[in-house]
Amino acid sequence: QFQLVESGGGSVQAGGSLRLSCAASGATFSSYRMGWFRQALGKEREGVAGIVSAGTTRYSDSARGRFTISQDNAKNTLYLQMNSLVPEDTAMYYCAAGPRLNWIPSLRENDYHYWGQGTQVTVSS
Repeated sequence: QFQLVESGGGSVQAGGSLRLSCAASGATFSSYRMGWFRQALGKEREGVAGIVSAGTTRYSDSARGRFTISQDNAKNTLYLQMNSLVPEDTAMYYCAAGPRLNWIPSLRENDYHYWGQGTQVTVSS
C-alpha cells in the first residue's frame, strides 16, 4: 500500500522558514513524479512544486525563488524548503504522487493519484 505522510508544518512569522517532509512507504517514490500542493481556506487547491526522480523541477509563480522541492531517494522522502514566507502562504499543504509521464514534473492536480493527509502551514504578519 503506497502511503504518503507529511510533516513539518506549523506556525511561523512572516519572513521565516519551514521545511516540509513527505515520507513515502509501500513503494519507491523514484518510480513516480512527486509534487506539493496547497489549499487555503475557501480557495481551490493549487500546485506549488513538482519533481521527477531525474531532478527536473517545476514551480508555481508564487513559489519560484522562495521554495525548493527536493527528494532523497535513499530515505524515500520528499521535501519542500519554504523561505521568506508571507501570510498568503497560509494553507494546508499536501504531498502527492503520480505517473512519471515523460519524466516531466507537473503542477496539475489530475496528474496525481496518491495524496497525503496534509500538514497545516500558518504564517502570521
